[in-house]
Amino acid sequence: MNLHEYQGKELLSSFGVRIQRGIVAQNAEEAVAAAKKLTEDTGTGWHVIKAQVHAGGRGKGGGVKLAKNLDQVKEIAGQIIGMDLVTPQTSAEGKRVHQVLVAEDVYYPGDNEPEEYYMSVLLNRGTGRNMIMYSTEGGMDIETVAEETPHLIFTEEIDPSTGILPFQARRIAFNLGLSGMAFKEMTKFVTNLYKAYVESDSSLFEINPVLKTSDDKIMAVDAKVTLDANALYRHKDLAALRDLREESAIEVEAGELGLNYVDLDGNVGCMVNGAGLAMATMDLIKQAGGEPANFLDVGGTADAARVEAAFRIILKDSGVKAILINIFGGIVRCDRVAQGVVDAYKNMGDAINVPIIVRLQGTNADIAKDLIDNSGLDVMSATEFQEAADKVQAVLA
Repeated sequence: MNLHEYQGKELLSSFGVRIQRGIVAQNAEEAVAAAKKLTEDTGTGWHVIKAQVHAGGRGKGGGVKLAKNLDQVKEIAGQIIGMDLVTPQTSAEGKRVHQVLVAEDVYYPGDNEPEEYYMSVLLNRGTGRNMIMYSTEGGMDIETVAEETPHLIFTEEIDPSTGILPFQARRIAFNLGLSGMAFKEMTKFVTNLYKAYVESDSSLFEINPVLKTSDDKIMAVDAKVTLDANALYRHKDLAALRDLREESAIEVEAGELGLNYVDLDGNVGCMVNGAGLAMATMDLIKQAGGEPANFLDVGGTADAARVEAAFRIILKDSGVKAILINIFGGIVRCDRVAQGVVDAYKNMGDAINVPIIVRLQGTNADIAKDLIDNSGLDVMSATEFQEAADKVQAVLA
């Protein structure tokens, strides 16, 4: 589950990580009030207005701007709120901005020049350990840094039995070229950042940039936080931060129906039981010349009600030209699934307007095939993977 920047910063702050302070606003008038409050609390004269959407690269799309007075705060907030922000991480349609973060200006003059760093905490799946990835090249896309200057990317793996150790935090600060107060600040920043990551059951923390201010403070100027959805039952407070406006409406509806659904940009709808079989089915569709329109795992109970719900979800996508149902009857019997398909088809009537291919294999597969073939419905049955692929190819031709 993704968090907004302001939510991620609040989480970090609760673990003692220094952050760029800010206040969320839903409209231009609230933005002005937030700016006034920040000026009172922090003394900042300029303010940064940041669109709050679940996507990176907001600055490139015009979603992050500097306001030098209250009139500019109102004008910029009014421009950003309500816009469809297009970034390298959104679709061509972009994401609608519902709120902005009005943040303090932390690039103030001082004895030293401000410096930006990159830092993230994530799981290294190759070693099964968490790691901290960091670089002196903050403010840039880390993919570009990795491609053009890979020697400027450092990693620090953390032993789960000990957590991050003091010498590791010091090594990170040293590799970033810090000394004095900034060195001490960075070791504290890194230690608290890792603690926040572990204790919130997150799958990703990305801070870009981490800023060394002109007076040697270390703080998070941005915060991209992804929580492990499987652990949210342990964090009811964090689960409440979910913003459904940032998610696909179809995916949200499917989740409420108990279906595991991911929306894709293809033309063949998939209805499968089991994640592994679903991935194989998507490969099958590609090999047949089609493109999967979705990932949909109906789980172990594919009765009529569940199949009908899956049909309705798939058919919300106007790009779907055919539906492939691929079920392995292990926990659930194939004949029960076949009856569910027949009943759902009859209940929906004219709502189903695309060809349907049903491949059922496993317990009572022969009975299931007879049910489908003798139903009188416009449904094609298959027993082998290749046979299903051939029929997908035929209906798309």
